[in-house]
Amino acid sequence: MVYRAWKKYLGWSKELIFNRLSFGLLLLTASLIIGQIGYTLIEEYSTIDAFYMTVITLSTVGFTEVRELSDAGRIFTSFYIIFNLGIFAYAVGTITSYFVEGEFAELYRRYTIGRKVERLQDHVIVCGLGRNGSRTCEELQNSQHPFVVIELKPEIVEQYAVTDEIQYVIGDATTDEVLQAAGVERAEAIITTLPRDADNVFITLTARELNPNIKIIARATDERAEKKLHRAGADQVVMPDAIGGVHMARLITQPSVIEFLNILSGTGSNSLKLEDIMYDELQKLYQNKTLRELNIRQHTGATVIGFRHQSKRFTFNPHGDLKFEVGDTMIIVGTEQNLQAFRDYYT
Repeated sequence: MVYRAWKKYLGWSKELIFNRLSFGLLLLTASLIIGQIGYTLIEEYSTIDAFYMTVITLSTVGFTEVRELSDAGRIFTSFYIIFNLGIFAYAVGTITSYFVEGEFAELYRRYTIGRKVERLQDHVIVCGLGRNGSRTCEELQNSQHPFVVIELKPEIVEQYAVTDEIQYVIGDATTDEVLQAAGVERAEAIITTLPRDADNVFITLTARELNPNIKIIARATDERAEKKLHRAGADQVVMPDAIGGVHMARLITQPSVIEFLNILSGTGSNSLKLEDIMYDELQKLYQNKTLRELNIRQHTGATVIGFRHQSKRFTFNPHGDLKFEVGDTMIIVGTEQNLQAFRDYYT
């Protein structure tokens, strides 16, 4: 339980925990056993006396011996002290490496990140920092939407997380423990971008069980996996390879449409942005008003291109008499300046 708690906050690897801490404890235990057996056999000490001699020799405190040692006992004690000096040197070297090599600072940084993750609410969990995962994180960061990254390989995280603003958890996203460390119970959504479809299916099943209300967006490579992901509980399934192929084909068949879509996605020269505005975000003064009464284009330069009604039905290119009511979501398009003007005026 203690190991899991520290791993949750610090992201320690098995090598760091086992090879250093466990190996040190193993050496200490071996030293105690050697001393106990040696003093019992050579000096014929009782169990308590042998343990006492072992402890004072191991700790080098120099307390009084139980009785004067024989020649064999002195030789054993001499080699025993040299052996313990090696253990002491190993311990000092390990502690020094934490400070000299920056490992202590890294562990403390991971600890602070773990504390920040614990305080997050309604955030997004991104599983995997591959090509799709890293682009997902960039978009979330640009939109200033809180998110947590789960990545199995620490070196990949270190290449991406160059600032303390990136929260991450090192571990296997298919396990309950790691998802809980990322706050899956409090998260708004989870995006799983792992290369193996089986892993994405497993994460979908686990996340849906831990948080029935979470929105799940999953990557799929195989068309057969798409149905499995939906059955597992995914709200949306994205197939990057299929989307990329269609996109390349339409660069030939519908180049103007693709150019316009690039502008909307923020990759064009005069990039526009789409934003959804929920009914509750508007000031009360502008709630339950028609589009004509709101006159959004006149005040901000932004354009309303769609409505998502409470019934989840979409209305594209809505007319001026359409009223913005409880549960509705308005989709607007414009430059960043237009969208900021909308926020300042209406929200």
